Amino acid sequence: MESKQEQLINFINENFIVGRGDTTLALQADQSLLDSGIIDSTGVMELVMFIEQQYSVKIEVDELIPENLDTVNNIIRLLKTKNIN
Repeated sequence: MESKQEQLINFINENFIVGRGDTTLALQADQSLLDSGIIDSTGVMELVMFIEQQYSVKIEVDELIPENLDTVNNIIRLLKTKNIN
């Protein structure tokens, strides 16, 4: 069974990195998704939809901030605040 970190990294790799031609990019859990250009604002919404469906959780509007969604580690921390371990 994949960990949350592996699930998130796999989703991001499959939906935002693969097919770009940059096959050397290896996503790290503490890497900024926005600063590195991996996702943009539309990508954030796609990522939020994945998180909500995958973990049966609701991400509130006031939680849509980089501190919660900019890295895989930040996403995992957000899920922990929602008791998703």
